[in-house]
Amino acid sequence: MSKQYLTAHTVDQAHPAEIFSLSPTPTSLFSASGSSALHIHSTIDPSFPIQQVIPGVHKLGCHHVVTARDGVGNTAASVGFGGEVKIWTRKDTGWELHWEVTPAKSNGGDVWAVALSTDEGYLACTTSDGRIHVWDIAGREIIQTYETGGGGGAGSFAMAVDLSRDGKLTASGHANGAVYVFNNDAGRLAYSLSGLTKPVRTVSFSPGCRKLAAAGNAGIIAIYDMANGEHVGNLSTPSDRPAWITSLDWNDSGEYLLSGSLDGKVKVWDVIRGVCVATHSETDGALWCVRWLTKNERALAPGMSRGEMFCAAGASRSISFYREATGT
Repeated sequence: MSKQYLTAHTVDQAHPAEIFSLSPTPTSLFSASGSSALHIHSTIDPSFPIQQVIPGVHKLGCHHVVTARDGVGNTAASVGFGGEVKIWTRKDTGWELHWEVTPAKSNGGDVWAVALSTDEGYLACTTSDGRIHVWDIAGREIIQTYETGGGGGAGSFAMAVDLSRDGKLTASGHANGAVYVFNNDAGRLAYSLSGLTKPVRTVSFSPGCRKLAAAGNAGIIAIYDMANGEHVGNLSTPSDRPAWITSLDWNDSGEYLLSGSLDGKVKVWDVIRGVCVATHSETDGALWCVRWLTKNERALAPGMSRGEMFCAAGASRSISFYREATGT
């Protein structure tokens, strides 16, 4: 059984450069690109208009922007190609810079991927030397560092990170294909996961923290059981040369997993059945990020359902929004 999603809207030329990252709040969507500005779009208006543009944020462009999944939407973080991390806070007048972590303060290795805790109190950052730092946002200090290369920053480039929604686990994906899961309460490694031998570009915990999904250059999505660290399955479609998978995101119920890849395809996967239930050929160019939007209790416009929505962006410089078809 397939699911049907329809194009709700496309924001053409949303940025003047490739869009590398998207991240939603309950009422808005952050987008970041190779240009220096951050854009914030409204997600409670069917035309998804820009609410705010923050210019000159990252002079060399921005490759990651994150908000807290299931959070109240008052905190965001962005990472630039210069290695700087900026923490943002929402005020009545809009989003403002809260504080900044300069490359000199990142404690070894340029910061790459970031993730925010659901309570918006902690920020996990990966580094080029394989470390994962956890920052206390209120205290503006590193409270935990996880080593993946035996100490001394000798680990493989950490390309992806995620925090479980209950705050108990941190997962990282690395250029050598390694996936690690750390227990935040104990401050130690919980699992070193097998199943992928090529660079891992994205990792994502399911909402109940029962599963972890990881994917990258192998072109398959590995699923792990977080009760024991077991590799319980792969999601893939038959192909002689599967495209690199760049982005993953679970829906709120944990039933479906969204993926985006370098061949421009967005896919929705039924994780229990292990099958793809929807595919959209978004663009001929790369897709760098796909995200489910926060589910609203009312329809955005007449004739539109109150079902799930997701968005996708990448090399086309546009942001496409999709909605679940009425009656599905």
